[in-house]
Amino acid sequence: MALADLVSILAKHEVEFIIVGGMAAVLRGTPVNTFDLDVVYERSATNIERLLDALDELEAIVRDDPRRLRLNESHLRSPGHNLMETNQGPLDLLGTIEETAGFPELVADSDWVDLGVARVRVLNLERLIQIKQRLGRPGSNSRFRLGQTL
Repeated sequence: MALADLVSILAKHEVEFIIVGGMAAVLRGTPVNTFDLDVVYERSATNIERLLDALDELEAIVRDDPRRLRLNESHLRSPGHNLMETNQGPLDLLGTIEETAGFPELVADSDWVDLGVARVRVLNLERLIQIKQRLGRPGSNSRFRLGQTL
């Protein structure tokens, strides 16, 4: 996956998003393996328009869909998850996590991180652990403990 390229294109189009999931853990120093970039995006009309432009540049299609479906505004207005394949690797677009935690609810639990190609918001490790524990996901125990490795 070309994380730098994915992030760079999203930033170039001024998409508002927060990196969550495994990549957030990696960026916070936790040694985990991850194969996609998970982001929670802000769902305003303006941001969705920017996101659609970025998805066009990324040639994004819905992952594992033989029709090679592309997203439209209505897909992105929903709080659901859209799992995409792009010309830079897998990108998971999340309207919300934990059913009700969208971009506005997560901003306070994120920090700006400079990735060299762009400054992006990354969910903090404490909130990431809480989310994984509530969802009963792998990694909610020892894998993401603060200051510890696998």
